[in-house]
Amino acid sequence: MSVDINLIKSNLNKISDPDLGYSFEKLNAVKNIEVADNKLIAEIELIPPYNWIAEELQSLCEAKIKETNPELEVEINFSEVQLPTAPRQHLKGVKHIIAVASGKGGVGKSAVASNIAASLSMSGAKVGLIDGDIYGPSQPTIWGMQDAQMPAEANPDGGTIVYPAEKYGVKIASMGFLMKEGDAAIVRGPILAGYLQMLIQQIQWGELDFLIFDLPPGTGDIQLTLTQQTPLSGAVIVTTPQEISVVDVRRSVKMFEKVQVPVLGVVENMSYFVPDDAPEKKYYIFGQGGGKKIADESKVRFLGEIPLLEFFRQTNDNGIPFVLNHDSGEYTKNVHQIISNTIQELRRINYEKSQESSLEISI
Repeated sequence: MSVDINLIKSNLNKISDPDLGYSFEKLNAVKNIEVADNKLIAEIELIPPYNWIAEELQSLCEAKIKETNPELEVEINFSEVQLPTAPRQHLKGVKHIIAVASGKGGVGKSAVASNIAASLSMSGAKVGLIDGDIYGPSQPTIWGMQDAQMPAEANPDGGTIVYPAEKYGVKIASMGFLMKEGDAAIVRGPILAGYLQMLIQQIQWGELDFLIFDLPPGTGDIQLTLTQQTPLSGAVIVTTPQEISVVDVRRSVKMFEKVQVPVLGVVENMSYFVPDDAPEKKYYIFGQGGGKKIADESKVRFLGEIPLLEFFRQTNDNGIPFVLNHDSGEYTKNVHQIISNTIQELRRINYEKSQESSLEISI
């Protein structure tokens, strides 16, 4: 069989990365093409994290190859562009750490964090979740793990090795696993920071694509310390539409700017209410457009909105994140789109890092 490798490479180079909007040629993505017998193997290097769009790109690559040689067996192997990273003492096996934050409590930050983790896991990624709200750890309730414990074993060198608990394929660590239900966490700031560092430093997370960090609400010393000491890839800020919440978003954005953590965008929760008996109507109970407005003001991306749904509350209260429930309906798309936008923004930031790295090397 006659196979024109140069023609196939030219066709592959025309594919556009759906997140970045750049062609494979500009990204220098096609690294190698080999043909043996009736099989073609293409090596494609992508900006991480690409798991969200891997299936789409797989189909595009196969279609481009079969345009010229429809009888070929095709194998597409994806790899990641190596980005410059600061040395880590902890979390060495974690590729991307995303903080989910809010300027104030009660906006649904933990519910959003759990659904981000669940949605990423559904895409095939290896995901972990840290419940950083020591005063009100809610992840055990959202995941139906009120009686869960984090597995532990003796370290041959002395001490104890602790592992995160796991549910629905997501590794989870929470102070709620160390406290009895209903117990109050009465601790001062320095001790609180120590508890959170324990969840980060002393738990064996292993190899993860994503670690979602559900930060305590607010923008005080605890949040600053944690974001300075944890190598965050980016942050998602959760708000509700009303002005009192939107004002706090400004503080959150400033906090992350101060510690040089890129803000991936703003999620607006409880955006509107749709009655079950009148699905064509929307009631903006808490105001309208506040999240989009503050995102535009802060020059960060508006990731999307989640309506005020009774079922969203019920599933989270009953121990299964909203996106994992088969009865969640059309609004599951809202949540998945928010995660898609989040990962797209993270990939754009990582592309910029890769270009900075190339400039440093070329100089």
